Amino acid sequence: MTDARGSAGRNGETNARHTPGTPCWVSLMVHGPAATHEFYGALFGWEFQPGPQQLGPYARALLDGREVAGIGQLPPDRQLPIAWTPYFASADVNRTAETVRSCGGTVGVGPLDAGEAGRLAIGSDPAGAVFGIWQAAAHLGTAVTGVPGTPAWNELLTFETASVAKFYETVFGFELVPEVSADLDYVTLCLDGRPVAGIHGVGHALPRDRGPHWITYFAVADAEESLERLADLGGHVLQPARNTVHGRVATVADPEGARFSLLQGRPAGTGTG
Repeated sequence: MTDARGSAGRNGETNARHTPGTPCWVSLMVHGPAATHEFYGALFGWEFQPGPQQLGPYARALLDGREVAGIGQLPPDRQLPIAWTPYFASADVNRTAETVRSCGGTVGVGPLDAGEAGRLAIGSDPAGAVFGIWQAAAHLGTAVTGVPGTPAWNELLTFETASVAKFYETVFGFELVPEVSADLDYVTLCLDGRPVAGIHGVGHALPRDRGPHWITYFAVADAEESLERLADLGGHVLQPARNTVHGRVATVADPEGARFSLLQGRPAGTGTG
């Protein structure tokens, strides 16, 4: 994981159109949206308003009135893994979807219009990890970053980085920055020299019930307090908070099993050792 703070304005507000390839939105499809809204509302302080309904019931999560994420309802007959899905910005979702296919990935949904908000597709990389593609119109994506309750980072957990990193490089134009370490298989994805996401090759340590998947890190003010609140709300702590060079990180799951991480960042001015 790398420091991914973008060029957010006052209070983390971001109003500009995202550079193609930038993670610009995260979305979660669940069986019980009402209970999920209650869980994340209590955990992160989110409120909800209706969003585009092209893929079924869908709501946007708001933090202080600004959009941060989306939660939709899976059809009752769809037994898909419950997982947060990052969306990457695209200037032309049709062309990006074609590149996904030509590079060995698949496109399972779309491209299709999401009302006046924009145009989307949902695909998977050659190893099977699911991600979204977003061509913005009225809805640019996450409107605030860098404050508790907002997405802070997206990281792909996969078998090994070499081949799958090339896929994302070709599809989204990322610059690949491999970690120089014999013990860590990690590639940072950069745009214009700025880290925007990461790929972590973990080999056989991948959960057998999940396979390769993206995981979203959400910023919190206090990791321990957030873990206690999460457990009280029916969530699950998969990996307790641990110190990293980027702050305290914990891996958790919501009551329906969607995995995500909590990140309590280091205060400005502290060292990284």
